[in-house]
Amino acid sequence: MEENREAVQRMQDYIEKHIGENISQADLARASNYSPWYSYRLFIKFTNLSPADYIRRLRLSKSAMKLRDEKIKVADAAFELGFKSVDGYQRAFLREFGCNPKEYADNPVPIYLFTPYGAAYRAKREEKKMDEVKNIFIQLIEKPKRKVIIKRGIKAKDYFSYCDEVGCDVWGLLRSIKGGEALCLWLPEKYVVPGTSEYVQGAEVDFDYSGTVPEGFDIIELPQCKYLMFQGEPFEEEDYCEAIEAVRTAVQRYEPSAAGYQWDDENPRIQLEPVGTRGYIELLPVKKL
Repeated sequence: MEENREAVQRMQDYIEKHIGENISQADLARASNYSPWYSYRLFIKFTNLSPADYIRRLRLSKSAMKLRDEKIKVADAAFELGFKSVDGYQRAFLREFGCNPKEYADNPVPIYLFTPYGAAYRAKREEKKMDEVKNIFIQLIEKPKRKVIIKRGIKAKDYFSYCDEVGCDVWGLLRSIKGGEALCLWLPEKYVVPGTSEYVQGAEVDFDYSGTVPEGFDIIELPQCKYLMFQGEPFEEEDYCEAIEAVRTAVQRYEPSAAGYQWDDENPRIQLEPVGTRGYIELLPVKKL
């Protein structure tokens, strides 16, 4: 099973690296070290998508980010991401997101971007004990007054229970919000609506944000606040559980009073997306003693 999972991860890595090129099943088979027929079956088993659907959705989402963030023509976005015709790209974009790419470029409303989870990542539902001590970097930062667009769960207290309740597609929509940063929060009681979860996912935006709030989402205001940022070492995607454990162990052992602070229970704890190249990051609110 583990060999098969690693084979699918290699195919996903190949797709990410060559997303703007023509990608054939033969290319994926070579990446997986299996036959085209067997690699195709494995890919569907571990991603719930055919390779063609996976590539199409990933290309469309990457093109949407280009249209949102860059001054780029629709045709250029289409061809850079490997689409063979502008007409085909426009039809695919409309089917995927419910609007055509020109409309989206002019007014980038929140859309459900495709967020591919690596096969190796999906395997790690259980945290493992650390084999060695990791370096954790701690820094005091200050966040300004801001707003957060959030999607509430029901009883969730962590990422996996939240995804079970709400689904994993929420993250893609949050990532699409222009000017926002997708993140996860543990809300203090005063921000929790009765019958909803402490743990939520959201997009942090400027306090003067006046853009669209997606249906079924709430927007909350957060005050200026100091945070201790705990940042772990860079990690491989499949080792994300160990990276999280290392940071949380450091948080448990840390005594903020040594720096003249105490934990602030009036503001949310924040979890940033685990990105291996920067290390796992959590932000814990503090206030002066």
